[in-house]
Amino acid sequence: MSRIIVITSGKGGVGKTTITANLGSAIAYLGYKIALIDADFGLRNLDLLLGLEQRVVYTAIDVLEGNCSIEKALVKDKHQPNLMLLPAAQNRTKEAINPEQMQQLVEQLKMQFDYILIDSPAGIEMGFRNAIAPADEAIIITTPEMAAVRDADRVIGLLESEEIKKIQLIVNRVRPQMIELNQMLSIEDLREILVIDLLGIVPDDERIIISTNRGEPLILEENPSLPAMAFNNIARRLAGETIPFLDLRAAHDNLITRIRRRFFGS
Repeated sequence: MSRIIVITSGKGGVGKTTITANLGSAIAYLGYKIALIDADFGLRNLDLLLGLEQRVVYTAIDVLEGNCSIEKALVKDKHQPNLMLLPAAQNRTKEAINPEQMQQLVEQLKMQFDYILIDSPAGIEMGFRNAIAPADEAIIITTPEMAAVRDADRVIGLLESEEIKKIQLIVNRVRPQMIELNQMLSIEDLREILVIDLLGIVPDDERIIISTNRGEPLILEENPSLPAMAFNNIARRLAGETIPFLDLRAAHDNLITRIRRRFFGS
């Protein structure tokens, strides 16, 4: 039976889809079978971040309308055979599917995969209701900004009211230098406000934007970056390993030191 996890936030623009793509790839890299479901009907983007946009033939709506089997709609990742994507339909609105139908889709996948990650759309309306309907667990994505944190807190309350008890936090786009200067909320501040378990911390890094535009998740890099290390650590924690959190400032300083030694000597 799968672990069915919705990835959500409330606020748009905090990196849910980027984290879904990279975390899914990291989980597949560990050897688990994983399906990613794009629940953002009308605004499909998960296929782009995985570089699979040219491979989409059928969507979740085609499955529900009986135009194809769910096996035909699933798109196999180019790099990792353990990773599959169930795309959303771009030519339909969020009202084209209801929570019961989302549960039907997940029921058809549960026996085939170890993990099912559902990429929830922004907001707390119908798209959100669809995405959380089949979920047993939730991962909240926030950035260290008050607007994002307030929306995350609201979503946590909604998830708890739907009896989703296992809710974990990923803090995205963290800048250690700004935290030190009290220009950004610290991880401790966020944990105190949201009162849920911390699953991971992802640093702000331009390589995330580059990989997104290329449709190649960061964990595929030959020389892992700090964000790639963060995604791998999150996947391992999700799988039950005890992995210490990266000291982003120290890791960044160590990386700069290694670069200087390599190119300029000691």
